[in-house]
Amino acid sequence: MTALPDNRAFAFFAPTQNNTMARGRSASYDDQREMILDKAAQLFAKRGYSATSMNEVAQACGLSKATLYHYYRDKYSLLVSIADDHVSRLAALVEDEETLKLQGEARLRHLIHRIVAEYADAQNAHRVLTEDVKFLEEADRQRVLDKERLVVAGFARAVAEMRGGKAGAPLSKPLTMLLFGMINWMFTWMKPEGELDYAAMAPIVADLFLGGIGEVKAPAAFNAETPSASPSSAPPARS
Repeated sequence: MTALPDNRAFAFFAPTQNNTMARGRSASYDDQREMILDKAAQLFAKRGYSATSMNEVAQACGLSKATLYHYYRDKYSLLVSIADDHVSRLAALVEDEETLKLQGEARLRHLIHRIVAEYADAQNAHRVLTEDVKFLEEADRQRVLDKERLVVAGFARAVAEMRGGKAGAPLSKPLTMLLFGMINWMFTWMKPEGELDYAAMAPIVADLFLGGIGEVKAPAAFNAETPSASPSSAPPARS
């Protein structure tokens, strides 16, 4: 919303001297961990954090509960990892953009393209971050929100550059929040089988934000008669 900081230590039991992990982690450990986070994010996004049990996560992963607890001590540690990993990747993206030294419209367009592409691969994690951050304890929630502020600040700097080059250019922050309003909620209406995917939507968002509706160009393969979204495509409300 940074290279990705290692915020993962809290997510699993620290190994003891007698634990096989102390003798070296298997090559598949990180892959297994990421698979568990992916499955948990799918469940949390669909059912909600509070309505999902560790038993359901274990079943979705094809693991025993004992194996699941080998990687994550409880459901809360899964939530922390999903939210923190996702926002850390977004913050890393913004930090990396600063090193590219792009300017003006090219800078903002590139930022928009990259963050939309990141959301395309993290729709479940993004919904968890959006809807379940309220379940985080204060210190964890504050860490996640601080990283979100870094993301917003990075975009606000790019917007300010388009509005005169000064960090405090008028309306830079409100305009940035309007931009995120377009991007953050795509997962609620885009149809997976629609002709407009995230790659196609990125330039549309940039065109609309930077030039207005008259500057939006339809992708070459877009068929206007085939809708890419509908009210019924929004995820069902959680009970």
